[in-house]
Amino acid sequence: MAIQAGLVGLPNVGKSTLFNALTRSSIPAENYPFCTVDPNIAITYVPDERLTKLTALFKSAKTVPATVKFVDIAGLVKGASQGEGLGNQFLSHIMEVDLILHVLRCFEDSNITHVHSSISPVDDFETICAELMLKDLESVSKREERLASIMKKPGTSQETKDRENEKIFLAAVKSALNTGDYTKVREIALQAKETGTPAMPLLSAKNFLIIANLSEDDYTGTTYQSNPHYQQLIKRFGQERVIPVSAKIEAELAQMNDQEATEMLSSLGIVEKGLNNIIAKAYANLGLITFFTCGPKDSHAWSIHKGTKCPQAAGEIHTDLERGFICAEVYNCEDLFTIGNEQQLKTLGKIRIEGKDYIVQDGDLLNVRFNV
Repeated sequence: MAIQAGLVGLPNVGKSTLFNALTRSSIPAENYPFCTVDPNIAITYVPDERLTKLTALFKSAKTVPATVKFVDIAGLVKGASQGEGLGNQFLSHIMEVDLILHVLRCFEDSNITHVHSSISPVDDFETICAELMLKDLESVSKREERLASIMKKPGTSQETKDRENEKIFLAAVKSALNTGDYTKVREIALQAKETGTPAMPLLSAKNFLIIANLSEDDYTGTTYQSNPHYQQLIKRFGQERVIPVSAKIEAELAQMNDQEATEMLSSLGIVEKGLNNIIAKAYANLGLITFFTCGPKDSHAWSIHKGTKCPQAAGEIHTDLERGFICAEVYNCEDLFTIGNEQQLKTLGKIRIEGKDYIVQDGDLLNVRFNV
């Protein structure tokens, strides 16, 4: 399972620079709006120290990390929902991602123009959300018209019930959209998902994180904590949803080997690369965990949603494993790190046989038994 995270933001906030850094790819990052026209896609690895340890313990010939798919979606502007700038096609690209990463400018630089002529990351966020909600409002209105026509036709009792529930859902969403309450929109969408209510996908109901793009000077050590723009974001969204980075520093790190990058991070007082932090936050936000399959051939990390049962986790490896699932030998990598080898784990009873109802835990190693 690859997370698909979309980087969105107004023009000239450092979004494409950050994308280049995160993916080590090379796309234009010039000082003018709409430089990025098509959604650029790249896949990068999820850093995980546990996988490195497992590769060494199993003497695996190959290491296969979990992956994250990043999509660089071109800069939005006010009026995008009506097609201003390059609006409509980019709004459709946002619908395809699992997580929105709002890149917000928190640095002052007279050499880099700002589309609104002043730096205000909260206002930038509101501009983007307003466009998402306006597009949702248009979509909801169209669906209401379509549903009204459908409700005139005969249907089963279940179909009639579903239509009524959807009508209620659309009315509630429309009310929240009209008042600009994106938090309420997300709550309504989540409730509909939990209750099984028929619900159309909504741009403004997407999960999101905030990336505060800081200057090089502000990002060193913990200096960013006193940046007034960063403080505004923390006050508005909370510590857990805001990720401080410096796209310029990340771009430099992306060009270095591991040793050079480590030395640079140490000299600047930075604990970890911005990419690592972004991925960790994305995992937490989307409720993802990692399990492993290991052997002489390879050590492989797999991403699944928290609460996934063993057969479905096996299906991430290969569909045949889910279809013919019998059981799985399971133990956690932390036990292996503590004890040192599988034979001792067996002696201590740490390796278990689990069936179809077992919920896979973060860090589990699976050896699936199946018959097709």
